[in-house]
Formats: sequence, C-alpha cells, structure tokens
Amino acid sequence: MKRSNSIVMQMVVLLLSGCMTLAYANDSSSLAKATFAAGCFWCVEPPFDELNGVISTISGYTGGNKKNPTYEEVSAGGTGHTEAMQVTFDPKLVSYEKLLEVYWKNVDPFDGGGQFCDRGNQYRPGIYYHSEAQKEAAEKSRKKRSSLTKRRIAVEIEQMTEFYPAEDYHQNYYQRNPIRYKFYRYSCGRDKRLRQVAGELGN
Repeated sequence: MKRSNSIVMQMVVLLLSGCMTLAYANDSSSLAKATFAAGCFWCVEPPFDELNGVISTISGYTGGNKKNPTYEEVSAGGTGHTEAMQVTFDPKLVSYEKLLEVYWKNVDPFDGGGQFCDRGNQYRPGIYYHSEAQKEAAEKSRKKRSSLTKRRIAVEIEQMTEFYPAEDYHQNYYQRNPIRYKFYRYSCGRDKRLRQVAGELGN
C-alpha cells in the first residue's frame, strides 16, 4: 500500500513538473534572460541550474563579430567572441540581483586575460545586459566589489547583442560527462582560485 502511494505521488510530481514546463513554454513573456561569461562555459552552468526560478542554461558565444561561430573558431581566438552562458529565468522566483551574486562567486574578477587555466580573449569575463535595469544592477554590483579591494575589477559590462548557442555536446556537459568534467575543473584550479578570491573580497 505504501509502495502504491509512493508511485502515485511520483506520478503527480512528474505531471505537475510537465505542466509547469508547458506553462512556461506557453507564457515565455513572463521570463527573462541573463548572460554571463566566466571562462569555460561548462563550469558556469551548474551554479545557476541549482537556483529555483532558473528555467534553463545554455552554453554559447557572444561579444564578437563573426556570425554563427564554431567552438574551434572561438577557442582558437580571433572571432572576438568569449565563451558565455545564457540563463532563462522567472523574475517572480529569482531576481537578477541574485543571479549577479551567484556570478560573482564563480568568476575571478581580477583576471581579464582569461579565467583560471584557460587563457586568451575568448575566455575573458563579462556581464552582458539585456536591459537598462540589468545594466544598472550589474554596474552597482561591480562597484560593490570594487569597494572591497584596491585591485582593478576586470569584468566587462556590455550590452547584449547576439548570442550563439554552442554545439550540442557542450550543453549540460557536467551532467553528461561528470568524470571528465570534474577532472577538468580540478586540474584547471578553478575552485582553489575561487576560494582565494572569496577570501580577498570577504565573501
């Protein structure tokens, strides 16, 4: 009997989850987008996926001039694009300011020449705003970090122009290839450096 109740409850949860997804699909006007760059896009997706109110995260490229760039072109440099991650979120459930808080905890704000072990302009950090309200919030958040240190904050704040989704094998890489992802993240020294930055900024 308990097993039956458990199965029924699971079915109800799945049904509700499906209904919510369908509702969001039918009412995309209630959703908003935010775009961030903090080095390898594989590593930027997880902290945002954990947030209630985040509908989806997509790895991709932005900030350059070449249309429909490939991973090989961007990673080689010269396209002007940086690896980035775009969040679709429900502002009623999670604010843009909260997204900014998560972003600052997952970027080395002092390094404009790349991020962690990934070097070059194609890994530069940045916040790409979709509205004037996002621009103001981003600038305010950067100013707050600047007040905590004498070092220059290298994170760019630019208007969002075009975002090109990365190839399918890059999407949700940390879920599809957990062992490779963890090895890459560890060998790149990302978490070690993030702890150092948090200590310096008093986070």
